[in-house]
Amino acid sequence: MWPRIGDLRALALGTPGEMRHNLNTLVLAGVKQATAGLRSEYVAEGEELEHVGERLALVDDHDQLAGVVEVTGVEVVRFADVSWEFASAEGEGDQDLDEWRAGHLRFWASEGSTVDDDTQVVCIRFRLVSAGKDS
Repeated sequence: MWPRIGDLRALALGTPGEMRHNLNTLVLAGVKQATAGLRSEYVAEGEELEHVGERLALVDDHDQLAGVVEVTGVEVVRFADVSWEFASAEGEGDQDLDEWRAGHLRFWASEGSTVDDDTQVVCIRFRLVSAGKDS
Protein backbone atom coordinates (compact mmCIF):
# COMPACT_ATOMS: atom_id res chain seq x y z
CA MET A 1 0.00 0.00 0.00
CA TRP A 2 1.01 3.59 -0.55
CA PRO A 3 1.83 5.75 2.46
CA ARG A 4 -0.96 7.60 4.23
CA ILE A 5 -1.01 10.83 6.20
CA GLY A 6 -3.99 10.61 8.48
CA ASP A 7 -6.78 9.34 6.26
CA LEU A 8 -5.27 10.77 3.05
CA ARG A 9 -3.28 8.78 0.52
CA ALA A 10 0.10 10.29 -0.22
CA LEU A 11 0.88 11.88 -3.57
CA ALA A 12 4.66 11.62 -3.97
CA LEU A 13 5.56 13.23 -7.28
CA GLY A 14 8.64 12.17 -9.25
CA THR A 15 11.69 10.98 -7.39
CA PRO A 16 13.07 12.41 -4.13
CA GLY A 17 15.40 15.37 -4.42
CA GLU A 18 15.40 18.13 -6.99
CA MET A 19 12.68 16.57 -9.15
CA ARG A 20 10.15 16.23 -6.32
CA HIS A 21 10.99 19.70 -5.00
CA ASN A 22 10.43 21.22 -8.46
CA LEU A 23 7.18 19.34 -9.06
CA ASN A 24 5.81 20.23 -5.62
CA THR A 25 6.72 23.88 -6.22
CA LEU A 26 4.69 23.79 -9.44
CA VAL A 27 1.69 22.29 -7.63
CA LEU A 28 1.88 24.80 -4.79
CA ALA A 29 2.07 27.65 -7.32
CA GLY A 30 -1.07 26.33 -9.06
CA VAL A 31 0.83 25.62 -12.29
CA LYS A 32 0.83 21.81 -12.12
CA GLN A 33 -2.76 20.54 -12.08
CA ALA A 34 -2.28 16.99 -13.34
CA THR A 35 0.00 13.98 -13.06
CA ALA A 36 0.36 10.67 -14.87
CA GLY A 37 1.17 7.26 -13.44
CA LEU A 38 1.34 3.73 -14.75
CA ARG A 39 -1.68 1.52 -14.16
CA SER A 40 0.72 -1.37 -13.51
CA GLU A 41 2.01 0.44 -10.39
CA TYR A 42 -1.49 0.44 -8.90
CA VAL A 43 -1.87 -3.27 -9.63
CA ALA A 44 1.55 -4.11 -8.13
CA GLU A 45 0.77 -2.14 -4.95
CA GLY A 46 -2.83 -3.33 -4.63
CA GLU A 47 -4.05 0.28 -4.79
CA GLU A 48 -7.37 1.48 -6.12
CA LEU A 49 -7.44 4.35 -8.58
CA GLU A 50 -8.05 7.79 -7.18
CA HIS A 51 -11.60 9.10 -7.54
CA VAL A 52 -13.10 12.52 -8.17
CA GLY A 53 -13.45 14.39 -4.89
CA GLU A 54 -10.72 12.39 -3.12
CA ARG A 55 -8.16 14.49 -1.31
CA LEU A 56 -4.49 13.50 -1.46
CA ALA A 57 -1.59 14.55 0.76
CA LEU A 58 1.17 16.06 -1.36
CA VAL A 59 4.38 14.92 0.35
CA ASP A 60 7.99 16.04 0.35
CA ASP A 61 11.14 13.88 0.35
CA HIS A 62 10.56 12.92 3.99
CA ASP A 63 6.90 11.96 3.52
CA GLN A 64 5.91 15.14 5.34
CA LEU A 65 2.83 17.08 4.27
CA ALA A 66 3.55 19.79 1.71
CA GLY A 67 -0.07 20.43 0.74
CA VAL A 68 -3.43 18.90 -0.04
CA VAL A 69 -4.93 18.45 -3.51
CA GLU A 70 -8.40 17.35 -4.54
CA VAL A 71 -8.85 15.02 -7.49
CA THR A 72 -11.02 16.58 -10.21
CA GLY A 73 -10.65 13.89 -12.86
CA VAL A 74 -9.28 10.40 -13.41
CA GLU A 75 -8.94 8.63 -16.74
CA VAL A 76 -7.03 5.52 -17.82
CA VAL A 77 -5.79 5.71 -21.40
CA ARG A 78 -3.17 4.12 -23.61
CA PHE A 79 0.14 6.00 -23.53
CA ALA A 80 -0.34 6.81 -27.22
CA ASP A 81 -3.74 8.37 -26.43
CA VAL A 82 -2.67 10.86 -23.73
CA SER A 83 -3.90 14.21 -25.02
CA TRP A 84 -1.97 17.46 -25.25
CA GLU A 85 -4.72 19.03 -23.13
CA PHE A 86 -3.81 16.65 -20.30
CA ALA A 87 -0.04 16.78 -20.86
CA SER A 88 0.01 20.57 -20.78
CA ALA A 89 -2.01 20.54 -17.52
CA GLU A 90 0.98 18.80 -15.93
CA GLY A 91 2.59 22.22 -16.13
CA GLU A 92 6.15 20.99 -16.49
CA GLY A 93 7.08 23.21 -19.42
CA ASP A 94 6.82 20.73 -22.28
CA GLN A 95 6.42 22.53 -25.60
CA ASP A 96 4.40 19.78 -27.29
CA LEU A 97 3.13 16.23 -26.90
CA ASP A 98 6.29 14.69 -28.38
CA GLU A 99 8.41 16.39 -25.71
CA TRP A 100 5.99 15.26 -22.98
CA ARG A 101 6.08 11.67 -24.24
CA ALA A 102 9.88 11.60 -24.51
CA GLY A 103 10.29 12.96 -20.98
CA HIS A 104 7.85 10.48 -19.49
CA LEU A 105 9.42 7.56 -21.37
CA ARG A 106 12.84 8.56 -19.96
CA PHE A 107 11.45 8.88 -16.44
CA TRP A 108 9.62 5.56 -16.44
CA ALA A 109 12.64 3.80 -18.01
CA SER A 110 14.84 5.23 -15.23
CA GLU A 111 12.40 3.67 -12.77
CA GLY A 112 12.67 0.28 -14.50
CA SER A 113 9.36 0.37 -16.37
CA THR A 114 9.04 -0.40 -20.05
CA VAL A 115 6.35 1.73 -21.68
CA ASP A 116 4.97 1.44 -25.20
CA ASP A 117 1.98 2.90 -27.01
CA ASP A 118 -0.40 0.38 -25.44
CA THR A 119 0.74 0.85 -21.83
CA GLN A 120 -2.14 1.94 -19.60
CA VAL A 121 -1.55 5.38 -18.05
CA VAL A 122 -3.59 6.83 -15.19
CA CYS A 123 -4.20 10.52 -15.90
CA ILE A 124 -5.12 12.39 -12.74
CA ARG A 125 -6.30 16.00 -12.66
CA PHE A 126 -6.39 17.89 -9.39
CA ARG A 127 -6.67 21.30 -7.79
CA LEU A 128 -4.71 22.66 -4.86
CA VAL A 129 -6.81 22.82 -1.70
CA SER A 130 -4.19 24.01 0.76
CA ALA A 131 -0.44 24.41 1.03
CA GLY A 132 2.01 23.80 3.84
CA LYS A 133 2.27 21.70 6.94
CA ASP A 134 -0.92 23.22 8.38
CA SER A 135 -3.01 21.79 5.55
